[in-house]
Amino acid sequence: MSDLTLITNATDPASVLPALALLQHRVRVLPADTSSLVRIPDTTIAFLDARDDVAGAKTFCSMAAASGVQFPLIVILSEGGCLAFNGQWQAAEFVVNTASPAEVETRIRVIADGGLKQSNFTDGSRSEDPSPQDDSADQPQEGMITCGALEVDTVGYTATLRGEPLDLAYKEFELLKYLVMHPGRAFTRTQLLQEVWGYDYYGGTRTVDVHVRRLRAKLGVEFESVIGTVRNVGYRFDPPQSGDADATE
Repeated sequence: MSDLTLITNATDPASVLPALALLQHRVRVLPADTSSLVRIPDTTIAFLDARDDVAGAKTFCSMAAASGVQFPLIVILSEGGCLAFNGQWQAAEFVVNTASPAEVETRIRVIADGGLKQSNFTDGSRSEDPSPQDDSADQPQEGMITCGALEVDTVGYTATLRGEPLDLAYKEFELLKYLVMHPGRAFTRTQLLQEVWGYDYYGGTRTVDVHVRRLRAKLGVEFESVIGTVRNVGYRFDPPQSGDADATE
């Protein structure tokens, strides 16, 4: 019996990967939010629900890799979503949500036996025939979050867009980093003020609006929409699709 963790925002977790309910494993359920990373034990095998939010799930995988977690991660995709999965996800494996209990059990067993446990969180690839050659250039950089053409280095405190550095003030970077670490999640201005500026900050929420406006200006017309306005709520980060990095016609 293995320890499993299902990461999902589904109202009915049993519907995410029905085969799991037919297997004799312990399964905990945690929300698909990067804050869950600190609650996931290294000894578990994690299943990430990516059926309805492929971009958000890919960002979650990048955050997991950047955080240096030890648990292997299996991405749950729909049939159509499988086309988006590749080595850049930095996940151990993927499984289709309609997979049979036998297939899911086999994937769990292979990973539990150590076959893929450290595969993608350590080297960023899924080579079945590891080479002794050290291709450090292909390894994911610690603390790096990649969202389409936007890259945020949470360790080096830098951000680049299409390879060009963004000239961000400290709080502008902190705001961008916080939003990028919680893709798709809406925050009120008060929440952002508390999380980015701190509880001891006595300025008004207009400070958030000013910094969002500056961030959007520096991201440019083509990418300013990644910081979305949620009416009557506040702001959220909408990860750009990989195609957004293509050259404009």
